[in-house]
Amino acid sequence: MWTIPKPNYRTGFCAEGEIAVNIGGVRVVLFGDVLNRYPESRLAELVNCSTQNSEVISSLCDDFDPGRKEFYFDRDPDAFKCIIDVYYFDEIHIKRGICPICFIKEMEFWKIDQSVLDECCKSYLSEKEDELKEIANKVKVILEDLEVDQCITRTQRCQRFLWRLMEKPGSSLPARIIAIASFLSILVSAVVMCVGTIPELQVTDSEGKLVEHPTLEAIETACMLWFTAEYLLRLASSPNKLHFALSIMNVIDFMAIMPFYVVLSLTYLGTSSMMELANVQQAVQALRIMRIARIFKLARHSSGLQTLTYALKRSLKELGLLLMYMSVGIFVFSALAYTMEQSHPETLFRSIPQSFWWAIITMTTVGYGDIYPKTTLGKCNAAVSFLCGVIAIALPIHPIINNFVVFYNKQKVLETAAKHEVELMELKSGRDARRKSRD
Repeated sequence: MWTIPKPNYRTGFCAEGEIAVNIGGVRVVLFGDVLNRYPESRLAELVNCSTQNSEVISSLCDDFDPGRKEFYFDRDPDAFKCIIDVYYFDEIHIKRGICPICFIKEMEFWKIDQSVLDECCKSYLSEKEDELKEIANKVKVILEDLEVDQCITRTQRCQRFLWRLMEKPGSSLPARIIAIASFLSILVSAVVMCVGTIPELQVTDSEGKLVEHPTLEAIETACMLWFTAEYLLRLASSPNKLHFALSIMNVIDFMAIMPFYVVLSLTYLGTSSMMELANVQQAVQALRIMRIARIFKLARHSSGLQTLTYALKRSLKELGLLLMYMSVGIFVFSALAYTMEQSHPETLFRSIPQSFWWAIITMTTVGYGDIYPKTTLGKCNAAVSFLCGVIAIALPIHPIINNFVVFYNKQKVLETAAKHEVELMELKSGRDARRKSRD
């Protein structure tokens, strides 16, 4: 229900108390009483200003026809149709197809505060602003890669060149070769770590213990030297060394390198009596196991793994719901299984905590078979728990996949937009240079 008159899209002269505005060719007749609901807006100022004061009118609109009392604005008519809603509904919705950033500029022109935007539009605007920030960051990175020669000193030029060589595989052919070599080193190191555990490929030391083959140790040492040199070069060429050291991927790189040198120092630099201590031997074994962290170095060279990581971070809510469903199901079905199996003399369910293991492998459809129900009611409970587990696991899968697809496509669009923005900047700078040369 409209409690106040609607805006009219008609031709002809305006009646008393009305003004006509022409927005990009679209003529709208508005009522002064309605516009005065927001006295600080541009339209309210037009209603209240005198038509004889041409200076004030020219500052408020692009042109004015005193005979028809019509004000002309070279603005977007679609955005204006959304903006005039504030005078009638005290809120504004951004219609589909209108750029929210441009719409905010329209609101600033019409002197309408952003607080009247509806909550759904505010979240949409916030999302678009975040996208623009990401595009700006990508443009900044591209421009930094293009401005190596503008560094002041020779040291800065060398540092920037080394940074691009180690961190930007697409910047040059040598950088691409280094990235491929680093990727292959990670794979070789992971393969060597796995192959070194095969008993047939191990050798016996002086104490009769099986140790890794010397050839495999030499290959691993070469890979670790490569990782160490790569990490130190990247750290030396980093423009912000504190940010570099605290970055998650660089922490993983450090954790993949550190165990090698700790084990080396304990093995070759420690005394024989020290190495005989059980605690030291356990620490060495634990540090050797930490070598598996180097496989995570692949994420630095794979945009797909990085996208998957970000998608999982955006799906924490869905993953939390999955864990909650599974936890409730495990508790309920393990308690039921323990209760139903107590009547059987050869029951495998000795306690409810022990039944947790059975509930976990049943609801996740693993089913090792080491513990299973023997009564009829216990088997029925197992069937229901199996079905509930399948449903609980399947429910959040679609949102997680959707988050992955949306984030991946969004990153592609942002990268394209950033490259397009750089191209426009280059065209504009070239046009300005030609104008200056003509002058």
